[in-house]
Amino acid sequence: MLKIYLARHGQDKDNANGILNGLRDEPLSEKGIEQANEVANKIKDTGIHFDHVYTSPLQRAYKTAEIITDTLDIKKPEPLADLIERDFGIMTGKLQNTIKDVCSPDIFQTDTICYFLNPDGAETFPQLIERANKLLDILKTKHKAGNILLVTHGDFGKMIYTAYYNLDWKEVLSMFHFGNSELLELSEESAPKETHVFKIQQHNS
Repeated sequence: MLKIYLARHGQDKDNANGILNGLRDEPLSEKGIEQANEVANKIKDTGIHFDHVYTSPLQRAYKTAEIITDTLDIKKPEPLADLIERDFGIMTGKLQNTIKDVCSPDIFQTDTICYFLNPDGAETFPQLIERANKLLDILKTKHKAGNILLVTHGDFGKMIYTAYYNLDWKEVLSMFHFGNSELLELSEESAPKETHVFKIQQHNS
């Protein structure tokens, strides 16, 4: 059986400053490095073994993945372009608190996040699900069994989860918060609402 573990990168400088990053390539903040080390050590203490680690090529994800592989003393992460974050279009680089003003009424509000749905140039959630399904097909063809880790981003990570369990994307957006450096397990043994392996203390949404 193949188990797919899904981690979000640690806090980056845009996260810390309330900026919508998308494809921006800012480094981890000091807090982000702490979060990445925390999840890496929790993985090590739990004894989870990864046969392969893939990461988004953006540095906030790659550095998180590298901290994990170094802590576990396993092969360096392999960058995979398909794991990159959602393209935020015209919202890239804008402050998070401008979403309602710029994107209303095409928004989706949860307890923790206000999601924009289709601003100019942005990938939509259905498009992300399509990308996630293609990614999962590739991974399931390449890896028939074992444990693999994917280090990715908030919006796209949630849509990988959505695609894996064939759920409604709006339901998933409001189902849980996928925080920085948190770890999910996607497998036949793990029901959708039982996927969180580790939660990490957050200092930003």
